[in-house]
Amino acid sequence: MAETRDQIMDHEYDGIREYDNPAPGWWQAIFATTMVFALFYAAYWHTSPMAMTPQESLAATEVSELRLQFASIGTLEPDTQTITKMMADPKWLSVGQSVFRGNCISCHGANGRGEVGPNLTDDYWKNVRTIADIPKVITDGANGGAMPSWKSRLHPNEVVLVAAYVASLRANPVIGRAPEGEKIAPWPDAQATPASSPSADAKAPTPLPSGTNDPTGKR
Repeated sequence: MAETRDQIMDHEYDGIREYDNPAPGWWQAIFATTMVFALFYAAYWHTSPMAMTPQESLAATEVSELRLQFASIGTLEPDTQTITKMMADPKWLSVGQSVFRGNCISCHGANGRGEVGPNLTDDYWKNVRTIADIPKVITDGANGGAMPSWKSRLHPNEVVLVAAYVASLRANPVIGRAPEGEKIAPWPDAQATPASSPSADAKAPTPLPSGTNDPTGKR
């Protein structure tokens, strides 16, 4: 039986009457879909550790702008002096934190306390003896692939900056995964020289490997 339409409802407000016509089925389907989506959307943004707060979203935007400044610092060397210098520069350390958040928290946790991977906030390390070993582990991987190699996925500057951020986590130890490896000596004192100022002998930026996301946004 065909649906009866254009039926006038029996109430009236200020001389206005209305039809009793149901919304089209396609409209109701879209409405129901948005309700279901809203449930998952709310659950994600209020419970997921991957969801960003407005403050974190702003910080991520600021970090993306900082990456555009990579050309001003040239190619960073993965050595002790450079890493400690970056640890003392909050601006570049925030870039390292962004790289860590985007690639490392599934194994090491959002604050470095360790999940599948080891706790990065204590004094016990399995494959690191000096601060310069951190970028080597990031670049080459370790433990038979349990720690993957990131050399084809991260820009060399990102490797150094995330190494600096990882090194900085020891300053704020948190209770997490049990200590693994051997106790190592404290890191050298951070170099206070601002890392954001281009030096006269800075090297030209290293070209990105094929298939690598360009953090400068130029490719």
